[in-house]
Amino acid sequence: MGEQNVRHNTDEATRQAFMKSLLDEVQALELMLEKGMIESGKRRIGAEQEMFLINHGYKPTLKALDVLEAVGDDRFTHEIGLFNLEANLSVQEMSGDALRLMEREAQEIYRKARNAAARCDAEIALVGILPTLSRENLGLDAMVPSVRYKALNDALRGLRGDDFQFTINGIDQLTVKHDNVMLEACNTSFQVHFQTGPEEFANLYNVAQTITGPLLAAACNSPILWGRRLWHESRIAVFEYSIDARSEVHQARGLKPRVHFGDHWIEESVVEIFKEDIARFRVILTTETEDDVVGMVERGEAPALNALRLHNGTVYRWNRACYGVHNGVPHLRIENRVIPSGPTIVDEVANAAFFFGMMAGMVEQYDDVRNHFKFDEVKANFLAAARDGIRAQMNWLDDQHLTVKDLILQQLLPMAREGLEATGIDRDDIDYYLGVLRDRVEGRRTGARWALESLHEMGDRGTLDQRLRCLVSSMVRQQTSGKPIATWELADFCEELDWRESYQYVSQFMATDLFTVRPDDIVDFAASLMDWRHVRHVPVEDDEGRLVGLVSHRALLRLVAKGKLGGGQEVAVNDIMTTEPVTVTPETPTVEAIRLMRESQLACLPVVENGKLVGLVTEHDLIVVSSHLLERYLANEP
Repeated sequence: MGEQNVRHNTDEATRQAFMKSLLDEVQALELMLEKGMIESGKRRIGAEQEMFLINHGYKPTLKALDVLEAVGDDRFTHEIGLFNLEANLSVQEMSGDALRLMEREAQEIYRKARNAAARCDAEIALVGILPTLSRENLGLDAMVPSVRYKALNDALRGLRGDDFQFTINGIDQLTVKHDNVMLEACNTSFQVHFQTGPEEFANLYNVAQTITGPLLAAACNSPILWGRRLWHESRIAVFEYSIDARSEVHQARGLKPRVHFGDHWIEESVVEIFKEDIARFRVILTTETEDDVVGMVERGEAPALNALRLHNGTVYRWNRACYGVHNGVPHLRIENRVIPSGPTIVDEVANAAFFFGMMAGMVEQYDDVRNHFKFDEVKANFLAAARDGIRAQMNWLDDQHLTVKDLILQQLLPMAREGLEATGIDRDDIDYYLGVLRDRVEGRRTGARWALESLHEMGDRGTLDQRLRCLVSSMVRQQTSGKPIATWELADFCEELDWRESYQYVSQFMATDLFTVRPDDIVDFAASLMDWRHVRHVPVEDDEGRLVGLVSHRALLRLVAKGKLGGGQEVAVNDIMTTEPVTVTPETPTVEAIRLMRESQLACLPVVENGKLVGLVTEHDLIVVSSHLLERYLANEP
């Protein structure tokens, strides 16, 4: 996604010309493979570090461009969201102190990012999905003003023809309907690259697919989105849906989403992946391409393959095949995209060491993984890891069904050690980084488990918004210490935070677990709800969730006074409900909600978004808000 010189062209001639270039570049790549032009016999590794920018309230802040200017380092770049940063680490020969050098540079990147962020009144958070991220943070105003990102948004929206919609079921359930591609900005990762020779690419790619499930299970760090506890690595589901360009017809037909794991092994060559992705996924962006790429190859020149790389950058396999040219020499690499950002730099490098070691160890241990594993079971492992994390069950060799903990400790860590030793990585570094991962697995303390257990221990103290801010506050404090997640203390409810940040908007404290009635329900049911739930107002909605009225305790009292409630007469809700109640939206400032309730003498405000009921704010809620703000004000008085 780094190339910015792109276009979203709607004219057919431009698309046809780009497709012709794309097909020519596939032919050129095949010719390079035949001529032996792709670098072989080298094993290099690299990584990309993504991160969140947060304010002093531990929420996203839109300062990416300011921080980039302040940091003044070409290794840094922006991502799609103005609250995201990315940094590219140096390529290392996979031997000797490569892992130590990777950690040293990642720590330097982290320090520079934090220092630059501090100069912009911000902070850095390393986590797969920021727990305090909210729906309100994902408007187009939060998108980096880049031609590429606008073109990507327009293209995917055009292909889909509707909003992005999905449901994720975890401990909680989240149903999302969003009108732009900014859902992609929910995710940050630590993407690792592994260079392979062309003759070994297919086998190593299949190895990467095989080990991705247990790798992900050990690394999970994204259990919360918009306050909902979902999968242990919710990035997997969110990213798949965030750029899902399939129309309803395409989904019904079984067309793959642009983010996917795959459905089969690679048989012979990297070209299989590129051909399949060109065949399955429409071109959505175009760019300038080279003339006569086949002729370049015949003359012994290595083309950049701009069209192929751009199209490949709009298809998001969790193990992505990459082509590049360095110092005139073309090469291939496998980019593993499942490792989330955080919880610490040391944890990230430990995850990378585990991946690199398994890649090197498994290819030595098994001549061809296709002879030992079923692809469907490998894919099932990946999905189980995303959902259940370190508690997942894995399908493995000889029809074994193991806990991921037993699989990693008994089989995969020893194999990773052998792989790293065979490539010449320093033994002390192997002991250290694999030891970090071993401690995490033995204690079943991933970033996801830490977050979920922390929230559980906080119970019902404060509001959910406050608890999430406490979680991020503790996360940032402990990750700056550099101690691996296995040694972290659980986050506690922190009374010292400035709670004004938690009461700025209605969405931060409104009730969402609502009991409602329909217009044709009998009034006795509404009265019973008020009695059972100890509430004074019941919203009235239709079968599609649209707010159509409000029943108040006062209206019921009037019925009682007239002898019509419980007296054998059937009265429907729509006979007594207020049909045009005053409403607010989730983005309504708290002070505006207070003003509305005071001026209109209201005891509650339904919260509506696009005509649909999403919450309720009562006078009791605002009394709680006022008391918290007053306590904070008095505490700051001299």
